[in-house]
Amino acid sequence: MGKRMQKLIACLSKALGLNSQCDYPYPAFDITLPENRQLHIVGTIHMGTKNLYPLSEVLLEQLEQCDALIIEADITQSGSPFSEPFPEQTELSQRLSPELFENLQRYCHELNQPMELLDTLPSWQVALTLQAAQAQHLGLRPQYGIDYQLINSARAVDKNIIELEGADSQISLLTGLPNGGVSLLEDTLVHWHTNARALQTMISWWMNYKSAQEHQILPQTFCEAIYHTLMTERNRQWSKQLHTLPAGKYLVAVGALHLHGENNLRQLLQEIRHDSRCYLTGKTKH
Repeated sequence: MGKRMQKLIACLSKALGLNSQCDYPYPAFDITLPENRQLHIVGTIHMGTKNLYPLSEVLLEQLEQCDALIIEADITQSGSPFSEPFPEQTELSQRLSPELFENLQRYCHELNQPMELLDTLPSWQVALTLQAAQAQHLGLRPQYGIDYQLINSARAVDKNIIELEGADSQISLLTGLPNGGVSLLEDTLVHWHTNARALQTMISWWMNYKSAQEHQILPQTFCEAIYHTLMTERNRQWSKQLHTLPAGKYLVAVGALHLHGENNLRQLLQEIRHDSRCYLTGKTKH
């Protein structure tokens, strides 16, 4: 019975385009899309701890064997992505409820983050600033982020690097959030401690990954509107882009949150692939 079940799972995986899954020492999975597009998709963290350097030899071997590294955006480029001046902002005390403003003051005090420097920033930028400061407070540093290391390693072996978005597109997305992105700031303050636990969970995956953790659910820390904009819509766009790649083998590095939750990238890749199979075989999807 056990062998029959294993064969059934193997056949189902092949039908869905999932390769025989290896027990990688980091969060990743393999998927083959139509026209021989082989993807090794890695759930990264954008900031890491010193013991995440250097990268796993298994991951570096995947990089050596791939035709290109695919990333969200090249975060190694010098210069601030926030160089453009933004419209004058109302004080944060006027943008937030009294309770959330009190939380903001408390967290800024914990992080030694001057409040007056945040008052002039758009709400989405305040949220990102606080998130980065929280990560650094927990001991994480940008130079130890998985995607940062992958980009530098790819350059060292002269691999082609493909951006799914690029920094300019990401900034445009943030500046287009309603009300200056105040919902993102509110989510950051409401889920402050949950965010910290999620960071620690993702760090632990890269330090001592077990295949059973693949099904571990990361907490939802976005309201529905923000989740739709920052996660669902981007996952859909990335899935379409990955389906248009030339034939070849690719290492795809995206934030781990994009591989968890509703409408995650893995789910969307499989759905589009299934639709393609139905179309090519003349079947109707019900």
